[in-house]
Amino acid sequence: MVKEKNQINGGKEKMTPLERYKDWLAKLPQEEEMRQELLEIEGKEEEIADRFYQDLDFGTAGLRGICAAGSNRMNRYTVSRAVQGIADYLLETGENSLRGAVIAYDCRYHSKEFSFLAARILLANGFRVYLFPDMRPTPELSFAIRKLRAVCGINMTASHNPKEYNGLKVYYQDGAQIFGEVAEGMARKIKERDLFSPIREMDFKEAQEKRLLVFPTDAIDEEYLAYVKKQSVRDGEEIDLSVSVVYTPLNGAGSTFVKKVLCKRGFSSLHIVKEQEEPDPEFTTVGYPNPEDPKAFLLAEKLGRETGAELLIATDPDSDRMAVEIQEEDGSYRFLNGNQTGAMLIAYMAQGRKEKGLFPEKGAMVQSIVTGGMGSAIGQAYGLHVYYALTGFKNICSRIPQMEARGETFFFGYEESIGCAPAAEVRDKDGVCSAMLMAEMAAWCKKNDRHLRDYLEELYREYGYFAESQYSMILKGIPGKERISRIMQAFRGQKQVAFGDFAVEKKTDYAEQVEDLPRSDVLRFDLTDGSWFALRPSGTEPKLKFYFYAKKDSRQESERTVHSLQEQVLKLAENIA
Repeated sequence: MVKEKNQINGGKEKMTPLERYKDWLAKLPQEEEMRQELLEIEGKEEEIADRFYQDLDFGTAGLRGICAAGSNRMNRYTVSRAVQGIADYLLETGENSLRGAVIAYDCRYHSKEFSFLAARILLANGFRVYLFPDMRPTPELSFAIRKLRAVCGINMTASHNPKEYNGLKVYYQDGAQIFGEVAEGMARKIKERDLFSPIREMDFKEAQEKRLLVFPTDAIDEEYLAYVKKQSVRDGEEIDLSVSVVYTPLNGAGSTFVKKVLCKRGFSSLHIVKEQEEPDPEFTTVGYPNPEDPKAFLLAEKLGRETGAELLIATDPDSDRMAVEIQEEDGSYRFLNGNQTGAMLIAYMAQGRKEKGLFPEKGAMVQSIVTGGMGSAIGQAYGLHVYYALTGFKNICSRIPQMEARGETFFFGYEESIGCAPAAEVRDKDGVCSAMLMAEMAAWCKKNDRHLRDYLEELYREYGYFAESQYSMILKGIPGKERISRIMQAFRGQKQVAFGDFAVEKKTDYAEQVEDLPRSDVLRFDLTDGSWFALRPSGTEPKLKFYFYAKKDSRQESERTVHSLQEQVLKLAENIA
């Protein structure tokens, strides 16, 4: 049977996008809404090509794409095939299906629909399913997998992507995103299946009668929130809980949980952006729900000015990412990037736990290879062993078992794209816990007659003025994908020894074996003045991402260096057609 499916799929791989399009029209039932959707794009060659030039890629721990009809889109056919492939792999490897799968979802279009579909498919394959009946943040999903000792987990979310996207994040029994052999095995089983092969589903009523379907109670929520509260560094007289804080969940799953944990901690001046408090798949008031983009803070800033808030916090729709803005002396707000936020959290946690005698004897931290050097400099100053990983928390958290095997204690993991893992029990970015720690840091500063801006400046004076900049070239569709490839090839084969005024000291190509890291399409150029830059294609969006870093004796000098470096490098990249 597997052989037959391979032949079917193999034949489709040889089809042109137009042939695939016609194949879908022939196989979709007459009453199927997607059939009408496809009829409306008849004759639109570029649109057809983009929807059908490939199967939606199962990468970066799952699926992610635009919700629409087509093989390169998120729809019930691509989701069904993926979930069935996940089930096939787990059953093939001998996992006990009764240990269960945990399923959650966020506020996006079709998230609930896709999560219930995934549940019915897994139930039909003999899995017990723990299905959250409404929205839950990604970090709670990771926590629940470990707490319930489930064999896997699925979250229906596209994280911070634009509103037209949705996705399917897959987690393994350790609570981390699938990685290595597991991810490869699931991808293989998915590819063996034809998109239109019949896939069994089990009715929820039947599943409940067989005691296979479980809706988790509030107890899991409370256990997760208790775990988050346990990560606090300071309490009582050490902090001033009257500090004014503004929070926006950007209409996502963090709404209840961040608010609840901050209230449990006793923050008495917490203000929620009302327009962004409730679920909204349109993200009407924000457009692009990515807290890494300062534009996401516009309403939070307005509320901050009205309340005199010292800290603004935003989480993305599945609440794994958290970003902040801090109040300046003149009452305006400064956006902090992921490098700054991560470095501040490392310093705050390390100092506090050192003072209390709770700092681990053999502590270790992890950061991605495109993350700046300030956090690692602080960590090393406190005696932490620093590990490096490829971008993405599946790579960062895969370091934790290695640490534990060496007798080390995981202290912190982070990357430049506003993602932090403050403890090992959640094996992914935890925006809820990070938000609590940032609010606590602000309360500690207030207790000591300081502001967060003062604390950051103190760290710069002690560890050096680090500056960073990111730039994304957005290149959509087939032409965009091809151009990204050409630019990477051009930089990979770069023979010149300098980019403008910046002389190259070393080029590192992660497509080749670099230490113990998996191969990856990432390039890094270290320059003779100590600055550096890197570039890589995004794994979740049609982007080529550039990262620029410098460390100098003053803020002005470091920022000037980064600006000049970015200008020189992007000039070259833009000229590559």
